[in-house]
Amino acid sequence: MTRVLLTGFGPFDGQSVNASWLAVREVAERWSGPELVVRELPVSFRGARQALRVAVAEVEPDLVVCVGEAGGRTAVGIERIAVNVIDARIPDADGSAPVDVPVIAGAPAAFFSTLPVKACAAAVREAGVPVEVSNTAGLYVCNATFYALQHLLAGGPVRSGFVHVPRTPGQVEEGAPSMGTAEAATAVHAVLQAALTTTTDLRVSAGTLA
Repeated sequence: MTRVLLTGFGPFDGQSVNASWLAVREVAERWSGPELVVRELPVSFRGARQALRVAVAEVEPDLVVCVGEAGGRTAVGIERIAVNVIDARIPDADGSAPVDVPVIAGAPAAFFSTLPVKACAAAVREAGVPVEVSNTAGLYVCNATFYALQHLLAGGPVRSGFVHVPRTPGQVEEGAPSMGTAEAATAVHAVLQAALTTTTDLRVSAGTLA
């Protein structure tokens, strides 16, 4: 049986909600495919990694997609690469704000997503949602979690990657970049479907950058 692990993040930066978790919850409400397990991760460099590791061990998934919130974006971002750097612009939920330190000491400089990123982007576009293939997941908790995930699963059969969704209209000032939860959930749903059904993709071969 195929199992899918889908994660979002809790609130941070003074927000009462996180667009990623709102989207993940709506995907779970709509879902009618293989077994889907959703988990909420804390916006914590250490806590998110630990919670994700536990979830992967418990669920034993065939596909893992982490979803994060990206303020200032107007399109869903299918992240291509995670880098081994933390440069926190604000403290995380634990008050930690590392600057210019590795996510995992001694590990490779970067990992590529093992999702079929171009196919995922095409599926989101066909669903009518603005989308882009992104080459940077930032240097905050989203990137650190993405990197930790790819490091954990490197060389194995489990497909994994990261998707960013814009903040919701209720989180931003009028006229600022945003996306409704229903639209973001449609995009994440399309990503999961593409990742479950696509066998090949036009992208850089999965692996690490030394």
